[in-house]
Amino acid sequence: MTESDMERQQFSTGTPWESIAGYSRAVRVGQFVYVAGTTASNAEGEIQHLGDLYGQTTYVLKKIEAALQALDASLRDVVRTRVYITNMDDWQQATKAHGEFFREIRPANTLVEVSRLALPEMLVEIEVDAVVLQEAQ
Repeated sequence: MTESDMERQQFSTGTPWESIAGYSRAVRVGQFVYVAGTTASNAEGEIQHLGDLYGQTTYVLKKIEAALQALDASLRDVVRTRVYITNMDDWQQATKAHGEFFREIRPANTLVEVSRLALPEMLVEIEVDAVVLQEAQ
């Protein structure tokens, strides 16, 4: 690997938590991209789609897609997703949205219930790992 292959790139969406907790929305090192746990909050920290797990999941996946694109990656590069929801009784809503984004890509996936997220209005948090493969020369 060359030094340029290992260059570290970071992307922030500007949510208040990124600066408070000291993290990036996504980090790319070489061909690997890691997207932090992402919730349905906008740049002002306001939760979107209150009470709607499907809406929050869709919002989160669009936010993740934008973070990947900012680092020259795409959803097609995603190899793993981790989905954390606060009520497993509603799992179909989260998996429906996940399927709409990943049906053809089919990354490895984990879905788990957690007792709560950072704010009670948050119903889902998703993180992804991606590998950007270089085209054959």
